[in-house]
Amino acid sequence: MKFFHHKNIIFSYTIFLLLGWVSLTSAHEVNKGAVALLIAKNETGKTVGTGSGFVVQPDGTLVTNYHVLVDAHSVKAYFPNGTQVDVIGIRNIDRVRDFAILELAKGFYSTLELGDSTSLQAYDYTSALGYLSENVKENNGTVEGIVAQTYGFVLGIHPQAIPDVPFIYTTTAFGSGFSGGPLVNQSNKVVGIATIEGRSINLAIPIQFVKPFLNEKSSFSFQELLQQDKKSKEAMYYRGNFYLYGLGDPNKAIDEFEKILIQDPNFTLAHYDLAVAYRDLGMEDEAIQQYEKTIELQPNFPEALSNLGSYYFRSGKVEQAKEMFEKAIKVYPNFIQGLSNLGAVLNKLGHPEEAIPHLKKTLELNPEFAIASFNLGNAQFALNRFEEAQKSYERSTELGLDFLSMHWKLYEIHLTRKAYKSAEKELQTILQMDPLNEEAQKKLSVLPKTH
Repeated sequence: MKFFHHKNIIFSYTIFLLLGWVSLTSAHEVNKGAVALLIAKNETGKTVGTGSGFVVQPDGTLVTNYHVLVDAHSVKAYFPNGTQVDVIGIRNIDRVRDFAILELAKGFYSTLELGDSTSLQAYDYTSALGYLSENVKENNGTVEGIVAQTYGFVLGIHPQAIPDVPFIYTTTAFGSGFSGGPLVNQSNKVVGIATIEGRSINLAIPIQFVKPFLNEKSSFSFQELLQQDKKSKEAMYYRGNFYLYGLGDPNKAIDEFEKILIQDPNFTLAHYDLAVAYRDLGMEDEAIQQYEKTIELQPNFPEALSNLGSYYFRSGKVEQAKEMFEKAIKVYPNFIQGLSNLGAVLNKLGHPEEAIPHLKKTLELNPEFAIASFNLGNAQFALNRFEEAQKSYERSTELGLDFLSMHWKLYEIHLTRKAYKSAEKELQTILQMDPLNEEAQKKLSVLPKTH
């Protein structure tokens, strides 16, 4: 996959959702034979990216993301039955909405049926299919890959950086390499194109945007696309995005984003990802400036609002942070990170009772969000609901968190209950984490002995 944007959930209601990676013998069978692995190569034959795509018409009309094609001199499609065919032309691209319609070599192809993305509602079932980049093997001209399938549900449909370009936000995981693959509904009809992967949040292009262009038969070559893309801001953006998220090179990414902003100072996504690049370089003031510019250009960009709020929170501007998180949640009510962040800031402001509903909703949407369990424990502890707090802390520990402050609170909970052995265990854990902690040493020395 060439697009690693910002970026596995089980919803608590008793519905049919199964989430996470599953085997190919899933109960929900999709026509995987229509899902292709796409390998893009440059003029020298070097692979410059992999992605996924799906056939929508038996003549070989295939849909994928535009960004999968950036810098490609040629693209080949590989199908689960071992068939490999050349992409012989590009019928249409939309750089802003990030989709492409490709023409495969002449043949008769298995297809996926298209659904209606306009009818999607929050909590509707979704499933995604694609080829994980880590499982794709190229060796002496042969290519191996297996279609993976994931499951989840719709969180909502919202714009991101561009007001009139909405995305399907879903908990269905998009692995690296899923770009361009199908997002299907309960009837296994395609409702979106997997486009952006992220923690607990994955974005798909609604299929409704693609449908009007599927009957076009004229096409153009990759050489023509390469020529067009020399001046394309979107091509520069996806290239910079790949440097940043795929290669971990923020300096090269900054060069690309700055070239875009010379052409167009109001290119919102360039400001947003420039902020991420500055963050990765430890340049916090510059990152904040770019997030503020992003929000100036698009006040309803939920991820930008939440990220800026996080910077405000860390710098002690707690009220400003609260305002950013509240705006993000107003725009996008099921925004998992925003809900968790708002809960944390309400705790900081001394409003644990207000924090709890936001944190509980976070965990309903994503039970494995460890920091939300920790923050919920803090709110419950502040309200002297010690039994609940202990369960929340223990859950966050199960999920991999191990904060010193949590062990201090668990010590206090056990001490209140006169569970001295458990209290001793927490003090010992604190001393393992901080061997010179005099307060823990003192409290351990006066703790009633249980043996």
